[in-house]
Amino acid sequence: MNHQNGAPRHAPDAAHYDRHHSRSITDPAAYWAEQAQQVAWYRAPQEILQSMPDGTHRWFADGSLNSCYLALDRQIELGRGEQLALIYDSPVTGQQASYTYRQLHAEVARLAGLLRQLGVGKGDGVIIYMPMVPQAAMAMLACARIGAMHSVVFGGFAPHELALRIDDLKPRLLLTASCGLEFDRVIAYKPLVDKALELSKHQPEHVLLWQRPQALSTMLPGRDLDWQAALKEAKPADPMPMASTDPLYILYTSGTTGKPKGIVRENGGHAVAMLYTMHQVYGMAAGDVWWGVSDVGWVVGHTLIVYGPLMAGCTTVFYEGKPVRTPDAGAYWRIIEQYRVNALFCAPTAMRAIRKEDPQGELLKGRDLSSIRQLFLAGEKLDSSTHQWLERLTGKPVLDHWWQTETGWPVTAPCLGLGGHVAGPGSSNRAVPGYAVQVMDEEGKPLPAGEQGSIVIALPLPPGCSQTLWGDHARYLSAYLQAFPGYYNTGDGGYVDADGLVYIMGRTDDVINVSGHRLSTGEMEDLVGQHPAVAESAVIGVHDEIKGQVPLALVVLKDGTQQDAAEVRQQLVAQVRERIGALACFNRVVVVKRLPKTRSGKTLRAVLRKIADGEDYSVPATIDDPAILQEIAASLA
Repeated sequence: MNHQNGAPRHAPDAAHYDRHHSRSITDPAAYWAEQAQQVAWYRAPQEILQSMPDGTHRWFADGSLNSCYLALDRQIELGRGEQLALIYDSPVTGQQASYTYRQLHAEVARLAGLLRQLGVGKGDGVIIYMPMVPQAAMAMLACARIGAMHSVVFGGFAPHELALRIDDLKPRLLLTASCGLEFDRVIAYKPLVDKALELSKHQPEHVLLWQRPQALSTMLPGRDLDWQAALKEAKPADPMPMASTDPLYILYTSGTTGKPKGIVRENGGHAVAMLYTMHQVYGMAAGDVWWGVSDVGWVVGHTLIVYGPLMAGCTTVFYEGKPVRTPDAGAYWRIIEQYRVNALFCAPTAMRAIRKEDPQGELLKGRDLSSIRQLFLAGEKLDSSTHQWLERLTGKPVLDHWWQTETGWPVTAPCLGLGGHVAGPGSSNRAVPGYAVQVMDEEGKPLPAGEQGSIVIALPLPPGCSQTLWGDHARYLSAYLQAFPGYYNTGDGGYVDADGLVYIMGRTDDVINVSGHRLSTGEMEDLVGQHPAVAESAVIGVHDEIKGQVPLALVVLKDGTQQDAAEVRQQLVAQVRERIGALACFNRVVVVKRLPKTRSGKTLRAVLRKIADGEDYSVPATIDDPAILQEIAASLA
């Protein structure tokens, strides 16, 4: 059934949510055994939860399943063969395409057969370095079908970063495309792949290349294969039964040491978490149209573009474009109307970009958004100003929530399928069942409601969360379990109020110490964002000889604002002083044209701190436009 009514379907029922959360914490094995019944296992698990001596855990260890089967074959068995599975929309090329579950199944099975023909088998690694084209999703599912571990690397990543991942995973095969498209720029991928393979010690046996007409690539004979041509000879492959604890994928995140961390996602716990996420957290039903706005190179692309929606029997929108300039700030509204989208997920930075270019919502006028029920935002702190603007503009609930690459699915969220209460601006809502969220001080002592500290999660982590790093389990233990024994350290700071609502104030290194006072730059950022002339901002702590640290606000003004920059600075200083006090020493505001972002939309605060403190910094591989850093440095000089 396709619920095209734009009204929320799930009335708040705090008692229902409370019962679920309480059971998930007091008896996690029984609770998740019940949820695991939603999965069509080949062999249903009897051993639900194992505790390991090092503090980690194993879920559903004796279960057997296949993630591609759950996403495609199972949906056809349930009668969804003719339902749309994936809608591809590329405003940068003008292409639109759609695949039913039956059509997507045929494409994936044939690609899986090709991978097997190329010698890829169970347990082998495959790197996928692709733009947002349907073949990227097909490649992920094809790997899952034959039991190979895929590692999707964001298309366009620098050769050095790609080489690091090649040497860490040691893939048997690398799949790529001839190019990606960034607004009106064509980014040739093949030269980047060739350079990465020059730098890497490990060499995959083959590079399978999808040629795009925007930039055709030359081939290295013997190593490089034409994807389209090779596929014509391939025979479809059946899904391979996998142990629950077999890795489905490895997803790399940047590490503080310079060596990327390979987050390992296991098949069984992931499948349980995906169904739970789509139904209980996001309130989606089979037949709904879901749009996860991200890239397959990030965890959101895995959870909310490919595996989650398809395993839940939804239609997933696969978008190759941006919130603005493809062609304008009305792109999101066009997609929602055209495909009758029922719910959307995106990062706050996307909505801030839309707000900057179209603050009055002129491009929304005349669009029919009646299909959409909610807008979900996560990935970075959602400032209350953007939250309120978006709700006012669309007339739809805007739901903040919080999770990490390591968890793979939400830690805090409204839990619409369980009738969870929806918090107002500022909070990322209550903990999702399975997560016992607490706040600790630096000595590991629990803090009372309302006091800021380190956000931690009591072990065991629920199914679907990473329990190790690829090839470096000791690093997992030291990075996540060492600081607070018995707890997973999220690395984020914040507080939990008396009602159990969680407030994420930013990474713990975003808490600054001003003359002995521990202050949240996230809180200051939220206040700055409430000014009517401010489009977005970043508040960072910079070194001060006397006070230790003081805040610095970098501010981007809205297009067309009539206010003088000096006047805005004065008002912002007064606003923060009034709300937080003079002790914040908030008196430096620098207006800049734009902020440096990763390609996933996160502001590069660590780099900004180094620039502000006059320290040497390296240009991150993840930055969307390196020239911004020079502009910022000149503004701060």
